[in-house]
Amino acid sequence: MTGSTGQLGSRIARLLAAADVPQRLLVRDASRAPSLPGATVAVAAYGEHSALLDALDGIDTLMLLSATESADRVSLHKATVDAAVAAGVQRIVYTSFAGAAPDATFTFARDHWHTEQHIRGTGVDFTFLRDNLYLDFVPGFVGEDGTIRGPAGDGRVAAVARDDVAASAFAVLTSDGHSGATYDLTGPSAFTLAEAAAVLAAAWDRPVRYEPETLDEAYRSRESYGAPAWEVAGWVTSYAAIASGELSTVSAAVADLTGRPARSLEQLVGAG
Repeated sequence: MTGSTGQLGSRIARLLAAADVPQRLLVRDASRAPSLPGATVAVAAYGEHSALLDALDGIDTLMLLSATESADRVSLHKATVDAAVAAGVQRIVYTSFAGAAPDATFTFARDHWHTEQHIRGTGVDFTFLRDNLYLDFVPGFVGEDGTIRGPAGDGRVAAVARDDVAASAFAVLTSDGHSGATYDLTGPSAFTLAEAAAVLAAAWDRPVRYEPETLDEAYRSRESYGAPAWEVAGWVTSYAAIASGELSTVSAAVADLTGRPARSLEQLVGAG
């Protein structure tokens, strides 16, 4: 399993440990690996072929969490997949993104499409978990002045809680019948950012509003952070993908996989 030091990966690792499922945690820094019963630790980073060959020796299933966004993320993913196949891994469960496509509005979703295609091309068994935007991120959209700004228009987003993604991944890893499947993981409904602002305002008992931006305004405001162009494009196009409707489809996959309904924004922030 990759990504066990992150927010999503650590959740999946804890669920596996609680169910007494043996796992090997692949980390860059062994001191940061979570200490979990039944888990061993191997040091290997995305794309490090020889280290990955050793780390994945004897492993049947790889839970491949996508790497942190970077300019070379696709090449890192491909190299990691190639090492896994060379090491004898028979199955890859990959955390992808909703609407992954070569021409997706959200630029990072294109990375996921290319990774999916590469996994398919290896002939290894696979399951793709196409996560919508994380519901956990939505409260963080609010600026210090109580305003959500972005070029999302009146589009809707079926954002999904990390806990629900982790529970879905756990179900796929510990049950049969998921070979070659692609699951769209979403929340129970799709909402506009204006509606999200109203939910947050009620939960926090203070004003929160949504102020739509144009694409030009969004690029100008985010370029002030000094981030590289590819990262700024990712930030801006995540909102633009909401505006385009590409993130609005609601799926029952979370409930089907876990046996319980997906969490709503109201539940996440204690407003319902």
